[in-house]
Amino acid sequence: MSTTLKLENQDIETVSSSGIDLSEKTRSASFYQQDSHTKLYKSLHEGVDILSTEEALAKYPEAKDYFGKNFRLLNRDFPQDTDGGYFIRVKKGKTVEFPIQACLFLKAQGFKQKVHNLIIIEEGARVYLITGCSASQSANEGFHLGISEFFLKKNAYLNFTMIHSWKKDVTVKPISIAHLEDNAVFVSNYVCLRPVKEIIMYPTAVLEGNKAKAVFNSLILSHPDSLEDVGSRVILRGFDTQAEINARAVSLGGKVIARGHIKAENQNVKGHLECRGLVLSQKGHIHAIPEMETDFRDVDLSHEAAIGKISQDEIEYLCARGFTKEQAQSIIIRGFMDVNILGLPDLLKKEIEKIEDASLKGGL
Repeated sequence: MSTTLKLENQDIETVSSSGIDLSEKTRSASFYQQDSHTKLYKSLHEGVDILSTEEALAKYPEAKDYFGKNFRLLNRDFPQDTDGGYFIRVKKGKTVEFPIQACLFLKAQGFKQKVHNLIIIEEGARVYLITGCSASQSANEGFHLGISEFFLKKNAYLNFTMIHSWKKDVTVKPISIAHLEDNAVFVSNYVCLRPVKEIIMYPTAVLEGNKAKAVFNSLILSHPDSLEDVGSRVILRGFDTQAEINARAVSLGGKVIARGHIKAENQNVKGHLECRGLVLSQKGHIHAIPEMETDFRDVDLSHEAAIGKISQDEIEYLCARGFTKEQAQSIIIRGFMDVNILGLPDLLKKEIEKIEDASLKGGL
């Protein structure tokens, strides 16, 4: 296994556009898989274990207990024919200052990448994890299936950010389930700003422990001929649990379906679902589908949704101050798709803002 990653020049920019720091100077651990081949895994922090799922299953007997555990918990089937993926474990009580990064990259034409990831955050541990998924210009008609299982022990904190930087002919279907114990906090951020053929995803968080909290945020810029069917589901199973689902979507001509489902399975729980959308093209389409479910009276569940267009007054106001129409639209969209909702440290927030600026410049 190489300790350094060497990429072709044409792939460096693509990988970087999914939030991966190739220098590793601002990361505590790294994993890189190209198609079905693990090219690199390396931990720079004594509290972080990182390696391929296949090797973890062979090295750690307990890893076999985690594999598929969340799906069995919900009596759900999952694809068994996976080849690769990453295993990440943050040890008990450890606070990891720099983010962990993992990259799943499509390189070969028509390749069907199917991975199964295991992420375990032990009791009292705190960490940021950024996963960058992208495709080389040579990966025509590619397919990506990413299965992820998250396990957050008591008092654990995980801020997980997934950035997709695909191509207009790539199909993507992530499947993930997170399980939270007492007082655990799971923040899941999804960012997709580049063209893609189709993305269908509906991650679930099961708040088994008391006073656990889950937050799902998504920022989507939908390009012509793209379909993003993106949702989030939270099951409030423990007492005094909380959930937030926030979606921001801008259609430049693509179709966005923003789903959200909060289910109360206990008393004294709170949940809020919010979807906001902007349509900038006559061919654009945004469909918000909020769902809330409970069998109890002592719950607090709410939702709100708003879909519209950019005000002509706002455009004219900025144009009168010397901006072009495209620059004015970009400024307004940047304010609408505020990365502050992701709850990231300044380091990651600035990186995503750069990606957002580049995507808006190309899209508009």
